[in-house]
Amino acid sequence: KGRFVPFCNVDPRFLCNSSDAPLDEFLTFYKEKGCKGIGEVCANMPFLHPMVRNMFRCAEKVGLPLTFHIAPHLGGLYGLQDDAGLPQLECSLRDFPKLRFLGHSQAFWAEMGELETPADRYGYPKYPIKKEGVLPKLFRRYPNLLGDLSAGSGCNALTRDPDYAVHFLNEFQDRLFFGTDICAPDTPTPLVDFLLTLRQEKKISEEVFRKVSRDNAVKLLNLEG
Repeated sequence: KGRFVPFCNVDPRFLCNSSDAPLDEFLTFYKEKGCKGIGEVCANMPFLHPMVRNMFRCAEKVGLPLTFHIAPHLGGLYGLQDDAGLPQLECSLRDFPKLRFLGHSQAFWAEMGELETPADRYGYPKYPIKKEGVLPKLFRRYPNLLGDLSAGSGCNALTRDPDYAVHFLNEFQDRLFFGTDICAPDTPTPLVDFLLTLRQEKKISEEVFRKVSRDNAVKLLNLEG
C-alpha cells in the first residue's frame, strides 16, 4: 500500500470519434478514483489534430498532468506525431498553458542538442551537445513543460554529455522527474548510477538530487498529506 501511484489513459478518439467528445467526464471519474495523471499517451496522431487538442483541453480542465510519447512520423509507430524542432508541441504548450506536459521518448529528448540529421530523432544521439537544441529553449519559454527522464531516451539525454547534463539539471531542477519506464527487477537502470555519481562528485547539490529523484514528483502529484 502506498507504493503505486495510478495514472489513467484515454484515447483522443474515445466515445464518439469527435473533437468535442466530453473526455473530461471520464477523466474526472478517474481523478475521483485516485488517478494522479494521464499517460503515457501513445495514440499515433498529430499533436495538432482536433481530437488530440480536445484531449488536451479536457485534461487541462480536470487538472491532471499528462505524459506523452512523441513519434517522428505517422504509421508503424506509437506516440503523438511531431516534426523536427517540435513545432506542434510548442503550439500545444502555448495553447494549453495550465496543462502540465511531461515530455518523454526518443523524438523528445533527442532535441536536447541541435540535431546533426533529422534521422537522429529516431534513436539515441551519442554526440555531445555542441549547440543547444530546441528543448532547452522550450523549457525556458513554457513553464508548463516538464521532463520525464525515464527509459533510454531520458537517460541518454543526460549521459551523452555529462557536462551539459549538470547545467541542464541545475537550470531545470524544479521540472525534471526521475523515472525508469520499466518494472522488471533485472533490467539495468543506468540513470540511477549517473545521478548518484553526479551527487557524489558534488556536480549537483543534494537539493537538486532530491528534487529530481523524488521531491518534484511528490509536489506535482500531491502525494503528501
